[in-house]
Amino acid sequence: MSSQSHPEAASKATVDPVPDARRLTDAVTRLRRALRASIRSDYPWETLPMAQVELLQVLGEHSPARVGDLAARQRLAPSTVSGLIGQMMTSGLVAREVDPADRRASVVTLTDAGREQLAAWTQAHERRLDAALHALDGDERAALGVALPALFHLAEYLGEPPADSPTD
Repeated sequence: MSSQSHPEAASKATVDPVPDARRLTDAVTRLRRALRASIRSDYPWETLPMAQVELLQVLGEHSPARVGDLAARQRLAPSTVSGLIGQMMTSGLVAREVDPADRRASVVTLTDAGREQLAAWTQAHERRLDAALHALDGDERAALGVALPALFHLAEYLGEPPADSPTD
C-alpha cells in the first residue's frame, strides 16, 4: 500500500506532531486487530480464542511447562491460565502430566492435536501475512525488513524474553 492510497499517511510522513509511541501503539493495535479478523474471515475453520492460540504458541516453544511458568510468560494470573488449560484439555489440545523434576507438581504439554492445530494456525497466518506483504511495494517491504530487528529489540526491552532464552 503506497502513500498515494492513504493521503493521511503522506501528510503524516512530512510533518507528524503525534509522538512515535502513540503511532507505534496505533499500528500494533490495528495490525493485531486486522490479523485476528483476517484469520477468521479467510480461514473460518479457525475458532480458537486468541488467548488459547497464544498459549499454544508458548507451549510450542517451552513445553512441558508448569502453569505458573506459563502465567508468568503470558503475564496472566495463574487462575486465568489454569482455566485456559482446562478448556484446552477438554478440546484435546494439551495434557497435564506429573512434573518429572517434582512429582508433587504437574506440567502442561501439547498433544499431537495441539501441535497440529498450532501448525495449521501458524501456516494460515504466514500465508495471510505473505499475501499482505506482497501487496506492499518494494520500498515498504524493505522498510519492514529493516524495522524487524528493532521491533524484536523493543519487545525484549519491554520485558518479552527472546524466543530462545528461558525464564526459569
